Amino acid sequence: MSLSAARPLISVYNEKNERGSLTVCLPAVFKAPVRPDIISFIHNEMSKNSRQAYCVNKDAGHQTSAESWGTGRAVARIPRVRGGGTHRSGQAAFGNMCRGGRMFAPTKTWRRWHRKINVAQKRYAICSAIAATGVPSLVMAKGHVIDNIPEVPMVVSDSVQGFQKTKQAVEFLRRNKAWADVAKVYATRRMRAGKGKLRNRRRVQKLGPLIVYHQDQGLTKAFRNIPGVDCIQVDALNLLKLSPGGHVGRFCIWTYSAFKKLDELYGCWRKPSECKKAWNLPMPKMANTDLSKLLKSEEIRKVLKAPNRKVVKAKKTKSNPLRNIRALLKLNPYAAVLKRHGELRTESKKRSDHFSNGNLLKTHSNLKFCTFFDILNNVCSLSSHSAELRFLTLK
Repeated sequence: MSLSAARPLISVYNEKNERGSLTVCLPAVFKAPVRPDIISFIHNEMSKNSRQAYCVNKDAGHQTSAESWGTGRAVARIPRVRGGGTHRSGQAAFGNMCRGGRMFAPTKTWRRWHRKINVAQKRYAICSAIAATGVPSLVMAKGHVIDNIPEVPMVVSDSVQGFQKTKQAVEFLRRNKAWADVAKVYATRRMRAGKGKLRNRRRVQKLGPLIVYHQDQGLTKAFRNIPGVDCIQVDALNLLKLSPGGHVGRFCIWTYSAFKKLDELYGCWRKPSECKKAWNLPMPKMANTDLSKLLKSEEIRKVLKAPNRKVVKAKKTKSNPLRNIRALLKLNPYAAVLKRHGELRTESKKRSDHFSNGNLLKTHSNLKFCTFFDILNNVCSLSSHSAELRFLTLK
């Protein structure tokens, strides 16, 4: 919804930028939802309806007698120009990859150039575009210079419709502080990039204010020579003018009678339009878009459930008992005895291998001083381990 909805009465300024006693109620169309997605889509479709058909000549690239040489000549089977005695003979022809050949998929005039547009969608887009012109932040984001403008939307008296001379129009824009936007247009005039320079579109420039009037009493002739300024009749509001490029927020200057007629043209939520059959303003998805304020409001917090602060631990993955000894003991407590049994058996096997007759003689053959008591001690320890192992086995 437009921010100007908080200011239901709009002041009317005369051609000298003096606020008069006259005020006008803000039309309901300025409270319509701003939908840039719909505006961009409809603008894209509408801009296609002014295209002219074009195509290449149907004979282009085929105005030669060429025939393929067939196979067996060690060359591609593309058609080749007949004859001899010139560079052209033998050259490939017709194909889109050939010099002098036709293009791929030659363009035709029966392409689908234009688009049918849903009437309700078009009206929705125009309502959104009008509502966006009443939001100063959107107008400034579009690039318009409105720092010194007294109010947005800007409404001026109907005497502006009677201007006959450009001098009057320039003086009006200067006094109403709108000339800064026209000066920006002068500053942005530049040469177009691309082929358009060769097609009578040499220069490009930004757009200035849009003058919306009710009756043309010479106004269009007065403003037509000022660069960037457009004029449009309120009954024929066009999305291409209200949102050029599909971008919302053009700076509009409304005459008093044109501004008053908006309610009659677009109606409101309680009353349908008088000019458009069975048309009401589109309903906004949210009446209040301040989400932080909504979520903190007492009405919503009362019906919300209390937060669940219980910490749920993540389920532990199942341990592999073949690798994890604790998991193995849970499944089979006797596994500890078996494991100890295996360890003792391994240890005794190592000792028996080490203290076998061959190893024992080999070990002590290198020693200069080897007593009988050393050998007896090793043999006794080996016999004690064997006795322990035999005891466990009997158990």
